Amino acid sequence: MIKKSVNIIMLALFLLNLAGLRAQSLNDSSNPSGLIYKFDIKQEIAPPVWHNTKKAFREAKELNADIILIHMNTYGGMVETADSIRTAILQSKIPVWVFIDNNAASAGALISIACDSIYMRSGANIGAATVVDQTGKPMPDKYQSYMRSTMRSTAEATGRDPDIAQGMVDPRVYIEGVTDTGQVITFTTTEAIRYKFCNAQAESIEEILRITGKQDFKVVEQQLSATDKIIGFLTKPVISGLLIMIIIGGIYFELQTPGIGFPLAAAAVAAMLYFAPLYIEGLAANWEILVFIIGLILLMVELFAIPGFGVAGISGIILIVTGLTLSMIDNIGFDFTGVRLNGFIQAFFIVIIASFFSLIGSFFLTRKLFGGHTMFGDLALLTTQQTTEGYVSADAHYMEMKGKTGTAFTMLRPAGKIDIEGQIFDAVAEAGFIEKGEAIRVVKYENAQLIVRKA
Repeated sequence: MIKKSVNIIMLALFLLNLAGLRAQSLNDSSNPSGLIYKFDIKQEIAPPVWHNTKKAFREAKELNADIILIHMNTYGGMVETADSIRTAILQSKIPVWVFIDNNAASAGALISIACDSIYMRSGANIGAATVVDQTGKPMPDKYQSYMRSTMRSTAEATGRDPDIAQGMVDPRVYIEGVTDTGQVITFTTTEAIRYKFCNAQAESIEEILRITGKQDFKVVEQQLSATDKIIGFLTKPVISGLLIMIIIGGIYFELQTPGIGFPLAAAAVAAMLYFAPLYIEGLAANWEILVFIIGLILLMVELFAIPGFGVAGISGIILIVTGLTLSMIDNIGFDFTGVRLNGFIQAFFIVIIASFFSLIGSFFLTRKLFGGHTMFGDLALLTTQQTTEGYVSADAHYMEMKGKTGTAFTMLRPAGKIDIEGQIFDAVAEAGFIEKGEAIRVVKYENAQLIVRKA
């Protein structure tokens, strides 16, 4: 079902792509001597940037471009994504230039150093590539070690000083005349030129063409279609996390209130929006989506067909998390050779953290809805009709059950059925789940339901 839905979304994205604009020329030269393909990296380094980079290199090759030019202004981002872009640049048969239009920090510095030529605007900066967490705190040394090695090898591959490249990550590096220990290296334009981390200062792309003697080259700029923008939006880590929250929350809410339908529909739509762009990008394979579906089936079987919670339920949860996680990383089948540990850990924690917050939020939402305090305003009744005000229950027999004991006729999750003196009633557990056959006591009658707890 999900695969069919993914194919439908792929078809829709393809049709949108037909309406996208093709790359357009920035010069009016009628007889250009060569062609430069330009694309932007002016945002956080994340999967959408990698998507745009792959598109740029593919189109540049199709157009037989002589040079690929990156117009950069970024404070950095995900190391895993930056490493993928770095590798693509180093392996490119087409020379790659970068124009740093203000900032090339952290992951941006790594990408810039991988380029064949670097040009910087006056007042621009390059460096400060220490790996940090979301709060800006430096990560443990094992992460810094990987970044140090990557920066060194990249600088060596492009003929730049590897010690300076390492010093952009490691504050312990001392280079006489360049930096003291305790400070990571960040170069201004003038400093970058002095230490050969910038070829020349330029205030615009036109000036770069003039400096390099390529004024008559045709410049073609990348144009992102509606498909590219949708894929870029849906593959952002924050959006992926929100979609996972809807998937997990929808499933949980449907299990708590079977028969409503809307939570399950929301979860299904979120699953399609989560997997479709990853499938199109070649990250989510058929078997990874199948793992997720099998996990869902096992979880449903455990909850509805098997008493208690055992192997099937635990296996289902593991497979769901595995399917969601592996769909975010660039493995090929069961071969994880090219997958960096950082990327796997990041994908895993996105899934776990999103699932955790989703379950917590769904739990409190369920409690509020069934406790008479709702966040849905006019969609639910907020008032209680008290008997002291003259209201009488349509079934006074239910009210007589308050204080009586019985047994759980079915498992209460939290809704279910109870047996009191041979009569079967619908009931809701006051807190948690109650296993089938456990003794219960009716504590109150509220919102036309018996509320019970373990006796």
